[in-house]
Amino acid sequence: MIALRTLSPVEIAAHAAALGDVLVDCVDGGASVSFMASLDHTRATAFWESVAAAAAGDGRAVIVAADAAGIVGVVQVIPAGVENQPHRADVSKMLVHRRARRQGVAARLLAAVDDAARAMGRTLLVLDTLEGSDAERLYLRTGWTRAGVIPDYALTPDGRPWATVVFWKRVS
Repeated sequence: MIALRTLSPVEIAAHAAALGDVLVDCVDGGASVSFMASLDHTRATAFWESVAAAAAGDGRAVIVAADAAGIVGVVQVIPAGVENQPHRADVSKMLVHRRARRQGVAARLLAAVDDAARAMGRTLLVLDTLEGSDAERLYLRTGWTRAGVIPDYALTPDGRPWATVVFWKRVS
């Protein structure tokens, strides 16, 4: 049984170590989510502590999925912070621990993203992911539109340059 909930900034900080576990697992599994293969738990936990501080100021939603053993997934909905884009948000750090994959966790997190965006009054979402990844197929399956590909945009955790696909989605 997987339960989803949105964490407050205080709760994000309280769960930073568990969120760090998910981040390290995903990077160890090859996910290109801003970190290299050398990511350790201390740095991963510090990242989530910084997210907690940012959430207190920018109003982002941090949605987690948890099972009986703890947090297995997370995603952020970050409102665009510029005056001419009050209708837009970025989807960031969509992560599912390898032990919970292929169970519908990511699809449920994406449905929660839509709900969070609506609650924020956001009607356009954007995100990016590695070309050819399982995530790319997931986004296509769940109604996202492929905007284009940027070659060599990011490095994989092992240091190889890889193309990134940019997606968008309208939320009504």
